[in-house]
Amino acid sequence: MNKKKTMQDKMNRQYLLLIVPGMVIFTIGVILPLLLALRYSFTSWDGMTVEKDFVGISNYINLWKDANFRQAWWFTIKFTIANTIVQNVFALLFAVALDSGIKAQKIYRTILFIPCLVSAVIVGFVWLKLYSNVLPELNEIFGTNINFLLFGDGKTVLRGLVIANNWQWIGYWMLIYLAGLQSVPSDLYEAAKVDGANAVQRFFNVTIPMLAPAITICVVGITTGSLKVYDLLVSSTGGGPGRASTSVIQMIYATAISGRQYGYGSAMSVTLVVILLMVAMIQVKGLKSKEVQS
Repeated sequence: MNKKKTMQDKMNRQYLLLIVPGMVIFTIGVILPLLLALRYSFTSWDGMTVEKDFVGISNYINLWKDANFRQAWWFTIKFTIANTIVQNVFALLFAVALDSGIKAQKIYRTILFIPCLVSAVIVGFVWLKLYSNVLPELNEIFGTNINFLLFGDGKTVLRGLVIANNWQWIGYWMLIYLAGLQSVPSDLYEAAKVDGANAVQRFFNVTIPMLAPAITICVVGITTGSLKVYDLLVSSTGGGPGRASTSVIQMIYATAISGRQYGYGSAMSVTLVVILLMVAMIQVKGLKSKEVQS
């Protein structure tokens, strides 16, 4: 008995040694900066001077009076909703198509996955050139008058960014759905066929419920990733035209670093972190309940 206990204690110490380096890095890289940002959010610090005058919650009060901050949130919310819907729908459809036994499945999977290996900065630059130089040439070739200058108009910039972002990431989420589809027991489909269910009924009554864990991962991942969009905007629109495509993180950077309002920018970042956590928790709780029901 003592020998087993000694062995268990030794294993626990080994597990602890494996966990400690990661926890130290996570604490230094994530927890400590969050605590410092929370502290600075109650000051008027400019990020350069030694003085950090305490201003209480005035930064947070001023946030919701800031029209630019509200506009940045409105763009970020629209971008997030559009991305979450489009990426999930198309990623699932591509996954179902590849799981149907079509020829050259690996080739199609590779083609769809390759864009997510490219940096978002490069993706933004590529789509900027496509919209401004390459695609307009098609109008001259085919004699059409399609507006491809999506980044140049505040009314179309969101559409252009959603297209670019989905081109990059649909393949990534498709692989998660594909893995989920390949783990669904074929017996369930056979039983549904015996009961007279057609392809559409099998999809909604068998496939979707069995994909509930994958749906949770994809919805939460796409939503939180879209709320944090930054690098794609920097290399494509720069937040323009005007402020039409300025995201929350882009405004945080401009305020804290470029504008030297570190305390005010910290209040923005703390607000973003709180909202990210709330959204993720609500989504996980809601989607996990569907997994239990399925």
